[in-house]
Amino acid sequence: MDRPDPDDVALPLTPWGRTWRLLVMLALSALVWLPVAEEQAAGARWLLWLDVGLGAACYVLVTQRRRWPLGVALVAGAIGAVSGIAAGPATLAAVSVATRRRWPELVAVFVVGLAGAQVFTFTQDDRGEDPLWLLTTLNVMVLAACIGWGMYVGSRRELLWTLRARAERAEAEQELRAERARATERARIAREMHDVLAHRISQISLHAGALGFREDLSAAEMRASAAVIQAKAHEALTDLRGVLGVLRDEDTGEVVQAPQPTYDDLPRLVAEAQEAGLHVEHVDRVDRGAGPVPDVVGRTVYRIVQEGITNARKHAPGALLRIELDGSPDDGLAVRLCNPLGFGMAVTPGAGLGLVGLAERAALRGGRLEHRREGGAFVLEGWLPWTA
Repeated sequence: MDRPDPDDVALPLTPWGRTWRLLVMLALSALVWLPVAEEQAAGARWLLWLDVGLGAACYVLVTQRRRWPLGVALVAGAIGAVSGIAAGPATLAAVSVATRRRWPELVAVFVVGLAGAQVFTFTQDDRGEDPLWLLTTLNVMVLAACIGWGMYVGSRRELLWTLRARAERAEAEQELRAERARATERARIAREMHDVLAHRISQISLHAGALGFREDLSAAEMRASAAVIQAKAHEALTDLRGVLGVLRDEDTGEVVQAPQPTYDDLPRLVAEAQEAGLHVEHVDRVDRGAGPVPDVVGRTVYRIVQEGITNARKHAPGALLRIELDGSPDDGLAVRLCNPLGFGMAVTPGAGLGLVGLAERAALRGGRLEHRREGGAFVLEGWLPWTA
């Protein structure tokens, strides 16, 4: 993460923050100025008024330290050469610049502040007999402590800003991951609902359409057809509940889902389509000598065949649908569905989303799915790796 700008990490000043800073400045000003105030009043009174005037100006100037931190610190440090009252504002301004932790600024403030402190120390009459090295060392130590404290405050502000930024970014990323997970789950449920419901509803539509065209049915035959429609509707509701998985175990709270179809369920799917009146020819040349078809591959193939049967029932109800399955663990599994075009009347409308979803599903498994017209026939062809 890049280093933040010092203005970004500075905390806003509260009334209490302004109050305690003012009290600290007054204490520092009193500590430096009161020992020399009496000498200033007894000697050169103009020096006293100069000290007070410049000191008061520094108190006003230091309020702008966040707008012009370096300029205010340099001016206050220079005024400190002739004003003891300016010691408080100069110290606060130096600490404020130190929080920025920029070495050129720190060097400039240190040099000007030390020069001002030295001039003030040696121009006052109260320095007594203290040696030069002791006064210089004291000024250096005080100024270094102020700058060090400011650097610590700035480092702590930057650390808190970094932690807060990381927490906000982590929260945003977590929300993004949750949103992606929800979108993925919605897409998965939408694909499953289309695969399951389109197949069942096309069966219901086929039987209901037959009832509308047949006028020679007896009451018993009508009741039998209505019973078939009811059974298919019940199967559709059962499949829908299995897809959504809304039932939860009362003890564990885990989602209860219906068993997903596998490759071994394909014969039953073909048999149901034949019982419903669709002409289906099923050719299975898959070599399963090395073991059964993996469930994830078989489930995708099942959905492809299911979609092909649904489309044939919708758009070519009187045509022959030929289903060919071929493959091995080495070559992968290929599926091909072919039916002539232009047979019968479409029983239900189609949006074409089923093939799009199946193509996405096949791509996620490392395979492919495509559909095309070959002469007067519609061909749906796909391939999946055995270890998808």
